[in-house]
Amino acid sequence: MISRGLLWLRQLAARMTGRAEDPPDPEAAREIFEMRYHALRLLLAANTRALESMAAMERAAADGAPFGMPFVRSHCTAVGVSVFKMVRNLDILAPERYTQLFDRLEDIRRQIEEALAAHPLPTDAPLILPMAGLGKGHLDVAGPKMANLGEVFNVVGAAVPDGFVITATAYEDLIAANDLQPEIDRLLLAHQTERLDELFALSSDLQNLILSAEVPEHIAEAIDDAAARIAQPSAGSTYALRSSALGEDSAGASFAGQYQSILNLRRSHLVPSYLQVVASKYTPQAMHYRLQRGLRDEDVAMSVGCLEMVDARSGGVVYTGNPGDSEDCNIYISSTWGSPKAIVDGRFASDLLVVQRTEPHAILKNEVGDKATQFVLHHREGIQRADVPPHLRLRQSISNEEAQKIAELALRLEDHFGTVVDVEWAVNTDGEVLVLQCRPLAQVSAMARRPLPAGTPPPTVAGGVNVSPGAASGPVHWVRRDSDALLVPDGAVLVVEEPLPRWAALLGRVVAVVAEQGGVAGHLATVARELRVPAILGAGPLDALTNEMEVTIDASRRAVFPGRIEALLVPPGEEGAIIDTPVRATLRHALRHIAPLNLLDPDGIDFKPANCQTLHDITRFCHEQAVREIFTFGSDTAFPEYASKQLHHNVPMQWWILDLGGGLRQKVTGKYVRLEDIACKPMLALWDGMVAVPWDGPPSATGRGLASVLFEATANPALSSPFRKPYANRNYFIISEQFVNLQSRFGFHFTNVEALAGPRPEENYLSFSFKGGAADLERKAARARFIGDLLAELSFDTEVTEDVVTARRTILDHHDVERSLRVVGYLLMHTRQLDMIMADRAAVAHYGAKMRADLAQFN
Repeated sequence: MISRGLLWLRQLAARMTGRAEDPPDPEAAREIFEMRYHALRLLLAANTRALESMAAMERAAADGAPFGMPFVRSHCTAVGVSVFKMVRNLDILAPERYTQLFDRLEDIRRQIEEALAAHPLPTDAPLILPMAGLGKGHLDVAGPKMANLGEVFNVVGAAVPDGFVITATAYEDLIAANDLQPEIDRLLLAHQTERLDELFALSSDLQNLILSAEVPEHIAEAIDDAAARIAQPSAGSTYALRSSALGEDSAGASFAGQYQSILNLRRSHLVPSYLQVVASKYTPQAMHYRLQRGLRDEDVAMSVGCLEMVDARSGGVVYTGNPGDSEDCNIYISSTWGSPKAIVDGRFASDLLVVQRTEPHAILKNEVGDKATQFVLHHREGIQRADVPPHLRLRQSISNEEAQKIAELALRLEDHFGTVVDVEWAVNTDGEVLVLQCRPLAQVSAMARRPLPAGTPPPTVAGGVNVSPGAASGPVHWVRRDSDALLVPDGAVLVVEEPLPRWAALLGRVVAVVAEQGGVAGHLATVARELRVPAILGAGPLDALTNEMEVTIDASRRAVFPGRIEALLVPPGEEGAIIDTPVRATLRHALRHIAPLNLLDPDGIDFKPANCQTLHDITRFCHEQAVREIFTFGSDTAFPEYASKQLHHNVPMQWWILDLGGGLRQKVTGKYVRLEDIACKPMLALWDGMVAVPWDGPPSATGRGLASVLFEATANPALSSPFRKPYANRNYFIISEQFVNLQSRFGFHFTNVEALAGPRPEENYLSFSFKGGAADLERKAARARFIGDLLAELSFDTEVTEDVVTARRTILDHHDVERSLRVVGYLLMHTRQLDMIMADRAAVAHYGAKMRADLAQFN
């Protein structure tokens, strides 16, 4: 069949160029028509998928919901594949006529890939950088954590543990040597990280993939040699491995507690432990954090710091400001016995000292916690949890003099880095203060307390620490074990005993956090502030909170109230502007090559393949040309019965029907089709809207409006171009059982309507575009805004550009699609020639009121 069809195409081409006299083979013409008919159906299906992908990407770029690079890549791929299918099927419809589209598609695809590409790392960076050579200039190979620590040592002159960084170059070599990136990319695209069960499963798969890798010999040797150079003469020297991923500890993205640190390691265990830290790039909380912060996975190379282990007498965290109140400039020091791990894990009591910023740095507040637990070095390897001796439990873990010294050190670091800082520190057994980490402090503004309404019940829970201000309401959900985490519903109030860092994976789903233990310096508290999730930690026993109990948490009051108290909640619209992120910026960059529509006028001289600048341009071009090709096919062959059928109905305009299958109740063999033969519900709904209210005819044009029409008709040759084509006065319906596409011309106006009304709401949509008119551009644009406003009032997503109005509705059940089609059908008939009176405010108001009254019947 195909060979005969191709022979017929050659015969037809010869006839058109005058090189053949024989008529084409009728049987081949029948076969080629069927082939082209099938190609049109595939092209229109691809058009629908392409527009849906574009719409999903534009919604993601415009709203505040988080999304990751897998979303961006999958939708870019989906729209690219759909547009390629359109180009390929247009080539079947019109062989060799639009081949330039393949070149334009390839050019645009390359531009999109460049927009999505990861930022290249320096190619000449070494595998290892020693502490003595580190500074802010090494952010892109050492990661902010280790680059900042090098800056603290080499520029500020503060004491830090000796050490080195295993750079991003080593990470890239590790991934490449084991050919891990293709499988990582495949796994990321195959899972929906918004679902907790898939997030945990993906995390397990990715971490196991990395842990099963082999560390290349040149990397292993470099790590061992560097460790040997910083070893103390005693045989007991041990090390700490700490993540220093690119982007970690940067402003607004601390990654607090999201990656793994391994403490007190012997030299022989550094290489296998290095793999564990690298694998922690894919902990559930780290992946969720990147999703919430809009960070690109491909830009997060895992550098790893290797530091000489500090045997800490005391340790903790110092902030050069109040993290919950950006107006409070005092110094906040959290301190405990032993390693600072007891504080940053967020599980144990600690001391809190508030120090005055100005000299002589007076101690303004001193809260001594009951420190029952500490973390100390194990005699072999690792650290162990131990009881604090009874005589030290209620004793201040640092002296006032040490607190003042730590405050002075923190202020020096703030002055150097030019921002408030969050500093992890330790005091060793010799009394020396060492900086373990320095990063920008995430602060939030204190929120004004909303007054409690009269009759508010007393709080169910009162007390604790306000670690992240705000108020929220939802059902209680207790998480005591990992299995409970998988069942957290959206909008819940998370209640836990210990605010462990791994619960950060839940913060994008819950509206607030309440914990029995913990304080302001814990990792979960830091992430809650960054993600603006209200949180109260250290609230004591929470037995009064039971699962599914509706509560309102007010962190500024350190209270949890029963029920929902609207007066305490932030009204819609006060949440603040959408925060830009690297992933959102990447999506916007890619959309520049995907979504803009530049080919607006199908009859313009610039409507050709060479002028397609975006995938949307190619989509529009293919759609328009495909419809033209299929509707003109009958005039090129001896088989007009395969072309469209004319609708036999008592209307003054010509309407033509092309059934893609299932659009007619039965096979129609004649030249005409009647309305009762139509089975396509979307077309019938559109038609109902068109005939529901008789059109009163054009409004009376003002003198200036009529002059405008006459001037445009003589000055703009493009206005007359439709009437020179044999199909210009026809209006075309392409239908199937659940699909309709209308290409229509009303004089100088061009309209396109397309809708799918099937059983799956997530696939249904309606798109509408209206362009043109005979008046000047000012009046045409005013008419477009008039139509856009009407549609916006009826829940359409609308966009108006000069005289073009486009509108869309998605995710509707089929009844809603049909109701919306009736609205569009009405507007098609009743907005004709309104452009002539758009300068008359009284007339515009009159027609606006009349149309709103008419449209009310469709709701």
